[in-house]
Parts: sequence; C-alpha cells; structure tokens
Amino acid sequence: MAKSLGLLKITVVRGVNLAIRDSVARTSDPYVVIKLGKQVVKTKAVRKNLNPVWNEELTLCICNPCFPIKLEVYDRDWFSRDDKMGDAEFDIEEFVEALKMELDNIPSGEVITKVIPNTQNCLAKESCIFWENGQVIQHLLLRLENAECGEIELCLKWTNISGSKGLRINEM
Repeated sequence: MAKSLGLLKITVVRGVNLAIRDSVARTSDPYVVIKLGKQVVKTKAVRKNLNPVWNEELTLCICNPCFPIKLEVYDRDWFSRDDKMGDAEFDIEEFVEALKMELDNIPSGEVITKVIPNTQNCLAKESCIFWENGQVIQHLLLRLENAECGEIELCLKWTNISGSKGLRINEM
C-alpha cells in the first residue's frame, strides 16, 4: 500500500432540496456515501427529509491527492434496494496546495484561495479555502449530478498522521 500523506476529515454538513424517491410519502430517507479508491465511508440515513442535516465527520486516508473523491446520495429503502438520489465528484488538489503554504503569519479567517465552479467540477458556488485557528479549511457546496435536483454541503479539514510521509512544502 502507498504511504499515507495524512487524513482528510470530511464533515457532511447537510443536503439541500434532495430528490423525492419515496413516491407514496413524497419524501426520502437520504444518506451519503463517499469513496476514494477502495475506501468507502457513509453517513447515517435521515428519515423522511429532503433537507437533511447530518453534521457527521467521515475520514479518508489520502495517499495521492490527485484522485477525485466520489460522493453518492441514496434513499434508504427498508424492503428493497436503496435508490440513488444523485452523485458528485470533487478534487482536493487545491486544498492540498494550500496545506503546503507557509501560513503561520496569516490571521485566522483569511481566505487563502478560491475554487470557481466550472464544467470540470460539481461546485454549486465558489468554494473558499481559508486559514482558521491554525487549520486549512474548505467549505464546498456540491450540485448533484444524475438527479433532478439537490446539493450537498461539505467541510474539509486535514490531519497529519504520526510517522506518515506527510505533506512537505514544494513537494509533489
């Protein structure tokens, strides 16, 4: 297995205007699945809610920040296969580049860089990467693809692992 650079902490904050998949109840029981390579993590299902609030922190081990992270939203079905409610992908390359900067003298709350929505990403709006309380943080609002509607809000944070390769300035 490749050496780990660190841990990406992904807080799945909430879903907005998610698709209806339970046609009788006119609602859904959504949960989020996040995948990177063979790693798969998921939130709990929120019953009967098209605007769920999860605030769940999920963790991925990052070996190569060049690979996109895949996100899928499903409707939990209790007696049949879960229905897909949409998907999205996001990159962490710009987030990792911000981690490698010398940021010790930057005031808390300062925006380091911005990621603009375009045809190559699933951003619903501009995403700011900023320095807060000694950490690089990125908030993302992802527009779901392969669905009639829906967005997922995430917050990214980084944790170094003791004894790992880690991120070094001017590396990669």
